[in-house]
Amino acid sequence: MSLLCTESPDLLTTLRGAGIELLWHPSLSERTGAEARDLFDDILCGRQALDALCVEGAMLRGPEGTGRFHVLAGTERPVIDWVRDLAVVARHVVAVGTCAAYGGVTAASPNILDACGLQFDGYYPGGALGTDFRARGGLPVVNVAGCPTHPDWVTETLMLLAQGALDGDGLDAFGRPRFYADQLVHHGCTRNEFYEYKASALHPSEQGCMMEHMGCIGTQAHGDCNTRLWNGGGSCTRGGYACINCTAPEFEEPGHPFARTPKIAGIPVGLPTDMPKAWFVALSSLAKAATPDRLARNAVSDHQVVSPPCRTPKRR
Repeated sequence: MSLLCTESPDLLTTLRGAGIELLWHPSLSERTGAEARDLFDDILCGRQALDALCVEGAMLRGPEGTGRFHVLAGTERPVIDWVRDLAVVARHVVAVGTCAAYGGVTAASPNILDACGLQFDGYYPGGALGTDFRARGGLPVVNVAGCPTHPDWVTETLMLLAQGALDGDGLDAFGRPRFYADQLVHHGCTRNEFYEYKASALHPSEQGCMMEHMGCIGTQAHGDCNTRLWNGGGSCTRGGYACINCTAPEFEEPGHPFARTPKIAGIPVGLPTDMPKAWFVALSSLAKAATPDRLARNAVSDHQVVSPPCRTPKRR
């Protein structure tokens, strides 16, 4: 559903313009049943080249390692076995979404399905294909993580692979393409002025920063969501929702309610990854003391109640 929101141009036009042929997709392709199985057989036998195997959704290993919780219709074979066979002959393997990358929501405790990602099991390398897997093009699984993933992250990753412009240095420690993963959700957030002064929202719909009380961890989350907007103009924080770090392994189990910031001795646990706690305490105290009345009042309102003042030059 996210990928279909590709805009300017649409998904299929974007792929055609990049010289990418969509061989098959379970929701977008007309071929089903025997026709789809024939295509898979052609790929496995070498009659049809497969440049990029894109997998959506977690791999299900259960019950007891058989994979039979998820069987490809009409084949009596588990999907995980089809993926393993196709991955061997594919030039590149791409995990689309956090479930395919790390297991995601599907792998949340108690994980009765024994779900995992293609090459990660949560934070840990391994997954369905194993730690040492490399596709024919030399890369490990490319993890276009996100729940959901941004459509541009998918199409740009495919275009980079098609052009031979994505190598190992272009992936971070969790296999995410660095063109989007080297940025933080915090970058470009429209609430940054409130963050700087620690003018915080207390309840949903309020305009203030959501880090201190409402569970936002955009200062730690990898993604360009606030500079590469969704559907041309939105993001989670712009819509009033706290960032829950959905591009990261095991985001689905933070150990606390998503919309509440856990604290130790009054200090939020979700600090920027490179900020010592002592610095935060000192800077936070100074920032709160210097908070303009405009920000303090607007932070706990659902609309702007105090406008920025107009400055006029002093007469000489």
